Order: sequence, then C-alpha cells, then structure tokens
Amino acid sequence: MLKTKTKSSTGTLTFKHKFGYALGDAGGCMTFALMDGIFGMYCTDALRIDPAVFAALLLIWNIWDFVNDPLMGALLDRSFSKNKNPKGKFRPWILRSSPLICVSFIALFSVPSLFQGIGLLCVLFACKIVYEGSYTMFNIPMGSLLSAMASDDHERASLSSARGIGSGIGNALPVAIVSLIVDAYEGGSTNPIGFAVGASVFAVVGFIFCLGHYAFTEERVVPVSKNPEAEKIKMTDILNVFRVNRPFLALCIHGLFFCMVQALGSTFNFYLYKDVYGGLDLAAKGIIVSAPIMMITFIFGPRIAKKLGLVRFIRYALIVGSAIHILLFAAHSFLYINPYVHMIISNFALGLASMSVYMQWGLVGEAIDYNEMITGKRTEGSIYGTFNLFRRIGKTFSASMGMFLLSCFGYDAVKEYQSKTTLFGIKFLSVLLPGILILGSWVAFKYLWNLSDETRAKLAEFKLNQKSGGALDSADSEIEEIIG
Repeated sequence: MLKTKTKSSTGTLTFKHKFGYALGDAGGCMTFALMDGIFGMYCTDALRIDPAVFAALLLIWNIWDFVNDPLMGALLDRSFSKNKNPKGKFRPWILRSSPLICVSFIALFSVPSLFQGIGLLCVLFACKIVYEGSYTMFNIPMGSLLSAMASDDHERASLSSARGIGSGIGNALPVAIVSLIVDAYEGGSTNPIGFAVGASVFAVVGFIFCLGHYAFTEERVVPVSKNPEAEKIKMTDILNVFRVNRPFLALCIHGLFFCMVQALGSTFNFYLYKDVYGGLDLAAKGIIVSAPIMMITFIFGPRIAKKLGLVRFIRYALIVGSAIHILLFAAHSFLYINPYVHMIISNFALGLASMSVYMQWGLVGEAIDYNEMITGKRTEGSIYGTFNLFRRIGKTFSASMGMFLLSCFGYDAVKEYQSKTTLFGIKFLSVLLPGILILGSWVAFKYLWNLSDETRAKLAEFKLNQKSGGALDSADSEIEEIIG
C-alpha cells in the first residue's frame, strides 16, 4: 500500500488558534443561519412566491449543490497537490471567498424585491446560485482546516468544541435579531425592507469574523508524501471512500438526516410562532430560551460522553431527543401548549440531539485518518466536501419538501389567520417530522459506524508512525482485514 508521513509544525495549539477557528463557523453561520431560518419566509411572505413554486426552486438549487460541494473539495486537493501554496492548502480559499459571501448575500435579500414575476424569480435564482457557490468556497476549506490544525484527538476535541461555540453564536444571534428587525417594520414579514436591513448587517459582521478566522488560524499539520503515487489525487477517489470507509458513510447518512431536522426546525419555527402563537417576536425569545439550554449541553455533554463513550452518548442523545419531539407533537394534538413551555421542551430536545452535530467534527477527522490508513491518500478536501454535500442535500431537500407540504396544507401569506389544517401542518413540520428524521441519524451510528477499539488502536499506531516519520508496520493484509 502507499505510505505517507505527516510533517507537523512545532509548538502547541494555542488559544488564538481555537478562537480563530471558532470565528470561522460563527462568521459562516451569520449568513447560513438566515438561509435556514428566514429565507423561506422572505420568499413566501415578502416576495409573495407560491410555496409550491419555491419548493421547485429549492430542488433545482439542490442540483447545483450536488455538483458544487464535492467539486470544490476535489479542487482543493488537486490544486494543492500540484502547486503547494506556501500559505497553506485551505486558508487562501477562505480569504478569496469571504468578500463574495458578503456581497452575494446582501444582493440576495435586496435585489429580487426590485423585480416582479418571472424577472423576480430569475434574479432570485441567480443571486442564490452565486451565494451558494461563494459559501461552499468558504465552508469546505474551513471545515477541512480542522485536520490541518490538529495533530491528535485532544486537539481535535478542543477545536470541535470551539467550532461548536462559534456555531452556536453564529446561528443564534442573526435569527433572533433579524426576526425582531423584520417585525419592527410596518407589515412585518410582508415588508422586504426588514429582511434587507437584517441580512446586510449580519453579512458585514460575518465578513469581519471570517477575516479574523483567516488571521488567527494556522495550518500546523502538512502531509508529506513518501511515495509520489500518494500525491496523485483523482476526482474518482471519493467513490472508493464509500466502498471501504463505513465510518465516513455513517457520518454522511447522519449529516443528511440531521440537517433535514435543522432545516425544518429553523424554517418552520418562524411559521409556528407567527401563525400558531400569533407573534413573530416569540421566535427571538425562543432563541434566548435556547441559549442556556445549549450552554448546559456544552458543559455536561462532553463529560457524559467521556464516561459512556462518544458514539454511545450520541446514540442515546439522538433517541431521547427524537422521543421528546414525538411526545411534544402528541401533546399539541390534544392540548394547548403555552408558547414558553413549547420553547423549553422543544429546545431541550433539539439541544440534546444536536450534541451529535457539535461532536461530529472530531469523528470526521477520525474518518479522514482512517481513510488515509486504508488507502494511502490524505484527501481532506474531497472527504469533507462530500460530507458537506450530504448535509446540504438534507437541508435543501427538507426545505423543498417542507414548502411543498406547507402549500398542500393550504398556507396563504395574505391571510391574517391560517386554517386549522394549515396550523396542524405547521406543527407537523416543525415538531413531529424532525422527531422522526432524528431516528435516521440514530440508525447511522447504531448500524453503520464500525470503528472498534482494535481498529482505533491500529489507527493510533499508524498516526504514531507518521509523526516519527516511519511507515506502518502492519502488512497490507491487516488493512484488508479491517476493511472487510
């Protein structure tokens, strides 16, 4: 098999590195959270696009994501294998993409409102395509950067935790504040000015955070090939990954299902608070309620995971989170649930299940190491790009499916009050369906994830040999045994 070693920079992972990495997800999520949260309402209420038409647009955008994400990942690997940019493999792309995200996001939430009919749809379509391409150009390198910054499991865990904190901030602040900005303008969600103002503010804030991410991070772990064949990165390498790397396949299935959960919750919670409870400002209060719940899970989750084992803890968190969602919907079907009671219960259920997301980044790094051990190639970009593709498909498909179902349930943005059927549909989309989909993530970790203690020991031996500049002593037959 092909053999490689890893060249690591001197020094340890510092607070500056962790803070810089946290800024990356915080900056990216400043815009992406609004795409998950208010973009649907912006299109249906402010731009008056029929939910069924919007669902069709989302499916078309999903095809672009299908090409966009793995292509960018492969481009990262191939360009670096040929050119060896002295500034690093990933960070130069972060600097190139950050201003594009800022400009395209502001255009997306402002320019379409100047048009009507087919012209509006065409401009919206084009702005969304440009934004998604720009975001992918940022997000794939940012996510892949973890493996280039961390040389061991402890460092990866600390970077994953930092990313989780950054993600929490980046997801909470824009959604909470922009919902208040939109509600403050006359007409509320039907007035496009509120959306444009809120989107512009957080596009600029996100841009500043992304620049900080570039400035404070460092690619400390650089792969150095002992065999020129290991440098030959092919676009088709990712197909072999699915054949031999079950942990990576499990992560992809988990990402697909859980991003469906996140997209449904973040999109239809706005409709729930606006139409079921009669106040869009409640969405902001829901974010405030979620903050202490998320802090509790951040503090105690890793401690429990250390005792139970990370993957086992993730499975428990997913199954309990799913059960709470389903029981909450059952309660909604027979009782009036106070909005604040709903906030506490739903945020606790989602926060518990979301531990699988905040802890997955270290597992992605482990899957990358495992793939290098069994194939001889280190392709962080292609692997993370494909992983991100599954996540994006989950988000886009669930948003499209949700909008189509919302149309079937009879949603009409012009109506002051929605019908009972529509209100039931909103509860179904924001509470029950996420609970069901969480089970898909649970299945991935229960039945697909297969890294045993013995395999982890071999992986640790492989990484130790890399650090010492040696080669893996185990014969190729042992690797074949692991794959089997």
